[in-house]
Amino acid sequence: MTTMRLDDLRQYSDVLRSRNGEVVTVRFVEPRDAEALQNYFRSLTTRSRYNRFLGAASELPPSELDRFIHVGEADQFSVVATMLVEGFETIVGEARYAFDSETAAIEFGLSIDDRWQGHGIGKALLKNLECRAASFGATRLFGDTLRSNDAMIALARKSGYAFTNTPGDWKRTRFQKPFYVNPPEIPCASWRLSASSSSAMSSLTS
Repeated sequence: MTTMRLDDLRQYSDVLRSRNGEVVTVRFVEPRDAEALQNYFRSLTTRSRYNRFLGAASELPPSELDRFIHVGEADQFSVVATMLVEGFETIVGEARYAFDSETAAIEFGLSIDDRWQGHGIGKALLKNLECRAASFGATRLFGDTLRSNDAMIALARKSGYAFTNTPGDWKRTRFQKPFYVNPPEIPCASWRLSASSSSAMSSLTS
């Protein structure tokens, strides 16, 4: 598992590119993002919120918002994808992922602002999540989505995920794939360094 300094979250930011070359920054959510993150979810279409929350919701409940903005608790992490829009940092996507050390699996979910769908941001964000998973030493990634969520299903399929039934819920489908990348082979430089540093620390303390 990677060792992160949660008191300095900004060092774990990544700069990605959309399909058209726009700069997209992926960073951990911070407490200061609470209002902007809630406004992001409110701005999604009813259908997109339904797909993301797997049910009807107009916004994040206060308890869930609190979990979103406190990164690292119970090995759960939230990130936002932001762009400069008219000079202001604007959230255009988000993701939440959790690491289970017993199964070495990462479970995740994500969403992209309806106005920015089709720009390749979802694909870039998913690739970044795979880098983050690799830094934990994860061997499997998975998520659940509604069978009617064509956009997420298409993104997962194009990214090499296989599909199976979600246990106990016929309305959902599970997308998953086995996954293991050695630290030197992680394609994202920041997470390759994080994983390598963690491996070095483990060697020193073993």
